[in-house]
Amino acid sequence: MSHTVEKIGGTSMSEYQAVRDNIILHNRTPEQYYQRLLVVSAFGGVTDGLLECKRTGAPGVYATYADAEDDSAWEQALDNVLNRMAQINEDMFGLSPERALADSFLQERIAGIRECLHHLRQVCAFGQFQLAEQLQTIRELLAAMGEAHSAHNMVLYLRQSGVNAVLMDLTGWRSDEALPLDEVLTQTLARYDLSSQLPVVTGYAHCKEGLMSRFDRGYSEMTFSRLAVLSKAREAIIHKEFHLSSADPRLAGEDQVIPIGRTNYDVTDQLSNLGMEAIHPQAAKGLRQKDIPLRVRNTFEPDHEGTLITTDYRSPSPCVEMVAGRRNIFAVELFDQDMVGRVSHYAECFTDELDSMRLNLVSKDMNANTLTYYISGNRKTVRTLVAALQRRFENADINTHKVSVVSAVGSDMSIPGLLARSVAALNKAGVPVRAVHQSLRAVEMQFIVDDEYYEQSVVSLHDELVQTDAETVALAVA
Repeated sequence: MSHTVEKIGGTSMSEYQAVRDNIILHNRTPEQYYQRLLVVSAFGGVTDGLLECKRTGAPGVYATYADAEDDSAWEQALDNVLNRMAQINEDMFGLSPERALADSFLQERIAGIRECLHHLRQVCAFGQFQLAEQLQTIRELLAAMGEAHSAHNMVLYLRQSGVNAVLMDLTGWRSDEALPLDEVLTQTLARYDLSSQLPVVTGYAHCKEGLMSRFDRGYSEMTFSRLAVLSKAREAIIHKEFHLSSADPRLAGEDQVIPIGRTNYDVTDQLSNLGMEAIHPQAAKGLRQKDIPLRVRNTFEPDHEGTLITTDYRSPSPCVEMVAGRRNIFAVELFDQDMVGRVSHYAECFTDELDSMRLNLVSKDMNANTLTYYISGNRKTVRTLVAALQRRFENADINTHKVSVVSAVGSDMSIPGLLARSVAALNKAGVPVRAVHQSLRAVEMQFIVDDEYYEQSVVSLHDELVQTDAETVALAVA
């Protein structure tokens, strides 16, 4: 039997007992602990403290270091993270001998980072060296600390239970060179015997390409994907704190949503576009091209098989598999009477500005003289975009609206009357629809609504398109 490559998310990692009991030990004999590679994220909240909060943008060590004029602010931020990580060590190991090993590893790494940041400040005091040119390297150094800590701790923790866990440290700590990612992974894999060792792998990998500069905080999924591809894994598995379900259980209700069970990589691409990544699209690309199945499992339901994602899956009968969405989207509407016959020129200019500002395009629509782009980004950058477009097209009227995108998604949604049912459900719930997008490929149908109606839209569409149809099938089977 060939091996699996498995990624454990940060929220799950914080529930380290569940990771051990449900993922590693559950229903396995000691001989079955192996033939696996575990790629781990940092413990929940640690990367936010090292970089910045992903949800609120509150500054961590990186953001404080980049902006501070003296050392006290970023040093305090680093001390805060150190204290948090030390508390994790205490919670995991108490007074056991492993506690001393975990604390020693942590203190050595943090001391090295502190020394590095101090020296960089001193060097940049000379005019020939600019701090801005080193910030991406600092960002990667700090991010790597989170995964190094969690991987090292998990190795110690699993060894307490008789598992021959070993650390696969890809962070490049004190390394003199940066090799291409595939070369780093291939060389490192050759040092381990999967038949008798369980490598716990840092989600961050130091490499020539610079994972964070290309994928920002999606870097661990790239490490996970490339390990699966290069090692020719039988299956890639992501362990999360929830199932990949038919809707957000916080909106539709935990007792109302159902695990999807099966879907394909086409559907995961649609979810990525909505910011609900089952996996980063570039990470999914490698798995898809090598025809490696991806399974998404719930850490806290070890007996559930989760959702299997393959290249060629198509639902046995047309159906909506999931209702998902994205809030806080800006609709940027550009109207110009002179656009008629020149829409492609306007669209090209619009796209150029989006790319230059690194704004994410979620959807768009057009007619003879109007382009509307639905964009994910902060208000300040959107205003900069509008100003740039106004300079390009002086006679255009450009307006912005705050909206949400709500989508019905499935591997085959070629259902007669689906659009009419959806609009009727939204109308019944009192949701005014601003725009509708339905593609010929029948894998997604989007509704643009005012942001205040987001939750109502998700619940009403899930009730109509998922629950009602599931109940009909259940009755037919009975």
